[in-house]
Amino acid sequence: MRIKPIIIAIISSLLLLSQTQIFAAECVAKSGNKTTPLLELYTSEGCSSCPPADKWISQIKQSKNEVTPLAFHVDYWDYIGWKDQFSKAEYSDRQRKTAAFGGAGFVYTPQFVFNGRDFKSWDNSRLNSAINQTQQLASRANLTLNAVNEADGSITLIANAESLNPKATKNADVFVALYENGLITQVKAGENNGRELKHDYVVRQLFGAYQLNNQHQFSKNFTLPNTWKNKEAGAVIFVQDSSNGEIIQSLALDFCS
Repeated sequence: MRIKPIIIAIISSLLLLSQTQIFAAECVAKSGNKTTPLLELYTSEGCSSCPPADKWISQIKQSKNEVTPLAFHVDYWDYIGWKDQFSKAEYSDRQRKTAAFGGAGFVYTPQFVFNGRDFKSWDNSRLNSAINQTQQLASRANLTLNAVNEADGSITLIANAESLNPKATKNADVFVALYENGLITQVKAGENNGRELKHDYVVRQLFGAYQLNNQHQFSKNFTLPNTWKNKEAGAVIFVQDSSNGEIIQSLALDFCS
């Protein structure tokens, strides 16, 4: 009688299938019925007052769709002796555009921006209050992210957005950001010379702006090379009003290991 080995094989197959389904589920994120705010940090390794801000955003958790943190490294401090390897001119341009939305004629670091607005005097209490206030707003867009680990080590990222209120999202721009955590730099020049700097939620690539189609939807697949495999990284999708800079909805997903 070989019934027992067959039963064991069936049970093992079912357990493997269950584990595969659970693993896949961990690579999918969906926005809820409330608005999840976006918290942006504009920072630089060439700025001596930035490390405390870097440390503060690192302790923020993005679980439960409460807040989506992202750190944009700007390039306008690179000239003073240390070139920030994570900085990009496009992130500096984004900060300037955000300042213009708020009527400011200058930019500075470190700067936190909460849902498209300057967020001064940042601390946990003030952040929690802002999050609670934002979550009183019903969601105006459904967002989903799905990261699929391919056999060749690459990652297929599937990003989707759908407006729940076409009138409120008529000026909607969709952005997709790839971020990385656990980054460490030994600074050897500039204002932070001799310091070890640690960074999380660092934006490595920003895609967009994309527009919604005639059905008030957006869908795009991104193929990420195998260099992203096994990194402590993830993706964010957010919808922003191009007329005033307001963040309509955001969503984050950690990549599966």
